[in-house]
Amino acid sequence: MSLSPPATARTTRRIRERLSADEARRVALAAQGFAQPPLGRAVDGRALRSRVLRPVGLLQIDSVNVLQRAHYLPAFSRLGAYDTDLLDRLSAHAPRRLFEYWGHEASLLPVDLWPLMQWRMARVHEDAWGGMRRIAKDRPDLVSAVLADIADRGPLRVAELAHHDEPRGPKGPWWDWSDVKRAVEFLFWSGEITSAGRVRFERRYDIPERVIPATVRARPTPSVDEAQRELLRVAARSMGLATEPDLRDYFRLPAAESKARVAELVEAGDLQPIGVEGWPAPAYLAPSARIPRRVDARALVGPFDSLVWNRPRVERLFGMRYRIEIYVPKPKRVYGYYVLPFLLGDRLVARVDLKADRTAGVLRVQAAHREPDAPLQTAESLASELQALSGWLGLTGVAVAGPGDLAADLERALPAAPG
Repeated sequence: MSLSPPATARTTRRIRERLSADEARRVALAAQGFAQPPLGRAVDGRALRSRVLRPVGLLQIDSVNVLQRAHYLPAFSRLGAYDTDLLDRLSAHAPRRLFEYWGHEASLLPVDLWPLMQWRMARVHEDAWGGMRRIAKDRPDLVSAVLADIADRGPLRVAELAHHDEPRGPKGPWWDWSDVKRAVEFLFWSGEITSAGRVRFERRYDIPERVIPATVRARPTPSVDEAQRELLRVAARSMGLATEPDLRDYFRLPAAESKARVAELVEAGDLQPIGVEGWPAPAYLAPSARIPRRVDARALVGPFDSLVWNRPRVERLFGMRYRIEIYVPKPKRVYGYYVLPFLLGDRLVARVDLKADRTAGVLRVQAAHREPDAPLQTAESLASELQALSGWLGLTGVAVAGPGDLAADLERALPAAPG
């Protein structure tokens, strides 16, 4: 998978000095894969790579499973129904196309990015969380023993390494990690071990030699500066148009280093400074960015989708103030627990709080709210997309079970659902 745009993309563009707000929104949607023509065939691994993984650059992982695991949703949003085993095979079977690491939070990344993450792995003693750093300092013998065990017997789950733990009192909350868990996470951050896949969402750890393709591991490790520049190129390609803080956030780069690298990319002609209507901060256009005349998308966008994970950018592009309320006490939630924006055309026109009620076999809409100026067909279009999502999840229908100023219209637009 090529990481940089072809040189011709840099030489054939007509130079623009300013974009309208509508153009900026369409650039962002096209870069994220929402302006592609219909696939016209069944989704296969090739379509996942070209129409999802290349546009988005990486997939964020999250443990919440009230609807569907976060990393599966971006492909549904861009391609419709597909077999999730296709994505699993890319990350858990040879030849691996994806590996798991800290990209934008925990993420699945193309294996081509493995050399570009070495600088982050090397900074484990400075950047990893306190518990990881402490265990490496206070119990290096444990870290070495865990690594040797994984090298000898891997892939292994943390539970299969528990014999290395010292007896402890009753376990506290879920964040009360054991010393073995801290050691494993330290080794994972450092790149000395990686994930060989997950079973029921639990990582199976192994050494990179048995997971990352030998051709990738054999590549020269780039300097920190060059690795960061390449990550920013990937981020720029995936966003199309972005401010420096937007670019920095995509792979969570340090602020000072990101600012320096962006300046270098501008100097090299790899980013084009451009004004955007309504944007107070300077913006940069990727060499590969397209400016479509229109975007006719229809998609439910997961809360951990790369289109919406940068909340200030969502507000600049779409005028939607979007927040995840999973950790907000229920009485204080405004829109719901697991809320997905609904993309129609080139605008986010609604948001729905969704739950896959697997016991009843129903997709429950626990709240449905329209955005200002949402078009008249919003309820009907959303109903159709919800039915498609329900079928993909193996459920039998959609039931509107909660409040919101779109709920009544949505319920009328849906066929009756069981339960």
